[in-house]
Amino acid sequence: MQAPVSVSDKKNFIRWFLNNYQLKKRESVWILNYLLNHDEVLTHVHFVRDARFSPRGIIMTCYCSSEVPFRFNKKQIVTTDADKSFHDIRLNQNEPLYIQLNFKNANQNPIYARVLEDNPHHPDDCNLTETDRLLAKKFLERSLYEYQLKRIKKNIDESLDEKNYKNFLFWRKELEQLNKGSNYQPYSEE
Repeated sequence: MQAPVSVSDKKNFIRWFLNNYQLKKRESVWILNYLLNHDEVLTHVHFVRDARFSPRGIIMTCYCSSEVPFRFNKKQIVTTDADKSFHDIRLNQNEPLYIQLNFKNANQNPIYARVLEDNPHHPDDCNLTETDRLLAKKFLERSLYEYQLKRIKKNIDESLDEKNYKNFLFWRKELEQLNKGSNYQPYSEE
């Protein structure tokens, strides 16, 4: 059982996403902005990989992906009309809403991975063993750790190059926190 994603993490992700990607339908931006400003609705939002299997889901796509621009499904009804989906979101604020975002390298994006949740409505036809799940979880944790480590080291190097002691101390503390909260030992550079 995975821990629920906090509203704060969802908001940070949506802000990041809107600042870095351009959606094919402008109504998708309106929906995400609406969610950003309504915490009570956002508590029921779940970012998933395949929203088409959910009883109430939205698929939104960026220009960098060839997938369908927008699709909303509720039970057996599927529509590409974003206004109808927005109306449904406003009227049914306490119902779970599953959102799938299609953008370049989404499957490899650690920021997206942080807010992704398992879709409980997805058919379980891949028959993963518990060992497979644990290995996948460890791989994801290691990948996220390495991504954060690389980013922090880059910022430390830039701080040193710029002789910015304040930034250097900040990033050094971030590195200590990362290593303290991680199961991984920092690489020795010998």
